[in-house]
Amino acid sequence: MLTYGLIHPPLLAALASAGHGSRILIADGHFPCSTHTNPAAATVHLNLRPGLLDGDQVLETLLDAVPIEHAAVMDSGGPAVPAHEGYRAALGPHVAFEAVERFAFYDLARQPDVAVVIATGDRRQWANLLLTIGVAGVTPR
Repeated sequence: MLTYGLIHPPLLAALASAGHGSRILIADGHFPCSTHTNPAAATVHLNLRPGLLDGDQVLETLLDAVPIEHAAVMDSGGPAVPAHEGYRAALGPHVAFEAVERFAFYDLARQPDVAVVIATGDRRQWANLLLTIGVAGVTPR
């Protein structure tokens, strides 16, 4: 039994296969993972049921496992999105954070540098998060 915070074997393998500059998509329960992501990406299904697990819980676990240098969320085009505020707070001020128009976000999720797709049961709208893996031991600017 692993005692590290992240113990999900397929997710550990997918992260180990990714490197600096690779991207990780944390997809909410509404995201069309089968048609709007890089087909070569490892897809890890953590969507056991609606509401279990959410993006915040997945992000918290990932932050202990991989360095993050950049984050992008899907822009709602409307008022502030609570999920985005939570992600920004969890990532801290040193991680670049941007909102990307919906269809541009889909285009980013299809790019060949998306190595890992994590399907969650997050019910919140606009709770998708695209992370870029940084370099271990280097604080992003």
